[in-house]
Amino acid sequence: MAGMTRKEARTEAFRLLFETEFRADTAPEAIYALSKEAREIEENKYIQTVYFGVREHLEEIDGMIMRHSNGWKPGRITPISRSAMRICIFEMKYMEDIPSVVSLNEAIELVKTFDDPKMRAFVNGVLNGVKVELESADVQ
Repeated sequence: MAGMTRKEARTEAFRLLFETEFRADTAPEAIYALSKEAREIEENKYIQTVYFGVREHLEEIDGMIMRHSNGWKPGRITPISRSAMRICIFEMKYMEDIPSVVSLNEAIELVKTFDDPKMRAFVNGVLNGVKVELESADVQ
């Protein structure tokens, strides 16, 4: 992909995270290398930052998802929605150059494109809750 846009890079990072859901026994570095080669993904700083950043902060990010899931059990959240939310939360918390509203919007678009339409409202609610949590932490 020559001249990959941020949206295309986000979709590739999403695909990597989604793939990782089904390959828990494989190191993220191996998944990244194999996927990069198989899909002919060009070297991209955003993809590396998001993919490895989400993996590094996975426990913290998943904790935020669960705090705002209003009683949903982790197994009920689809891997697609979970991957989209992980990217959004990582961007909101660790990537200051991306406005939260853009991260949220892009996560909803990923869910609209790849998941059951019923998941949109759930994902939107969780991510808005996380956004408020992060904003209130910034104020303190």
